[in-house]
Amino acid sequence: MIDTEFISGWLLDSSHAALLTSQVNRRYITGFKSSYGVVVITKDRDYFLTDSRYYERAAEIISELSDSHGRLHPIKVVLVDEIAEHGLKQQLEYIFVKHRIETVSLENQAMTIAGLERYKKMFPQVEFDTSERLSELLVKKRTVKTLDEIKKIEAAQRIAERAFGKLHSKLKTGMSEKQIAAILNYYMLELGADGIAFDTIVASGKNSAVPHATPTDKPLEQGDFVIIDFGAVVDGYHSDMTRTLVIGKPSETMKRVYDAVWSANTDALKAVRADITGKLLDNVARSTLEAWGYDSFFKHSLGHGVGLEVHEKPTLSIKAKKDSTLREGMVVTIEPGVYIPGKFGVRIEDMVVVTKNGCVNLTKTPKTLLHI
Repeated sequence: MIDTEFISGWLLDSSHAALLTSQVNRRYITGFKSSYGVVVITKDRDYFLTDSRYYERAAEIISELSDSHGRLHPIKVVLVDEIAEHGLKQQLEYIFVKHRIETVSLENQAMTIAGLERYKKMFPQVEFDTSERLSELLVKKRTVKTLDEIKKIEAAQRIAERAFGKLHSKLKTGMSEKQIAAILNYYMLELGADGIAFDTIVASGKNSAVPHATPTDKPLEQGDFVIIDFGAVVDGYHSDMTRTLVIGKPSETMKRVYDAVWSANTDALKAVRADITGKLLDNVARSTLEAWGYDSFFKHSLGHGVGLEVHEKPTLSIKAKKDSTLREGMVVTIEPGVYIPGKFGVRIEDMVVVTKNGCVNLTKTPKTLLHI
């Protein structure tokens, strides 16, 4: 649970409020998972409006979290009568009138045009700020993780790695990509994950040359590279890692490509630190692959932020349009890859916490080429 002082302090005056409607930002602010609800933040008080499916549990959990975190602005949980025709409108109107709200800032990156028109129709007396200001404020705050957030991400990573360890001992030729993905997903849930971070990628042989391949019925065969990209979720926070394995004995070309990707991963990890840009970091990995002669086969960005979403800011890419300077406390992936069409691909992905002068690698699974 994050104290909303960074938003309430950002509000222009007592007549200004922020309205959060996206599921991920509601959870970030309240610490509570729900498929329905809105958060209203004013200079004086914060509110979480939700329906009867969540009300009692939300009131209990949010009250406990508010007390334990000593929030300056405790969140009041408000019941919305989902049966009443104007349930949400009535509750929001009460809050707007009580606090004399004239301007409401919205998450322009999350709200649909239809949603905006709905709110304008409900509250014609209110001016809605649809600029990027609130969304950018939330993005900037969420990119730097608290120690509590990092612990949750690390817990998810430990589960994913333990699941991968169990899977590795079970792998054998003849198993299909779909079967392997299903087993890995099961192991992560069995080991305590709240969910799967994203659709697990298992790609073997020629399929591994597709960076984000979908698992198929293709069986593992001798001489295949197998890319496995996966992650777990703990209390809303994601992990993300990739390892590449080989079935049987790799060719000399396969070993050289693997070593090139490993070198690019290693060099990029050495370059990670606060104040370096994502563009420069991407270029470090790309330059290493260029030295090996494989830079033209690196088809995606070097990495991305990880947190309540598996893909968050910042983006580590030479094509990044906005400033992507890393800051201490960010959690990002380092995932160079080489994909040779019609032949095979290799990707090695670690997840790290950015520090002032380097990084802490949360990924403990060895990067030595694993044989099956």
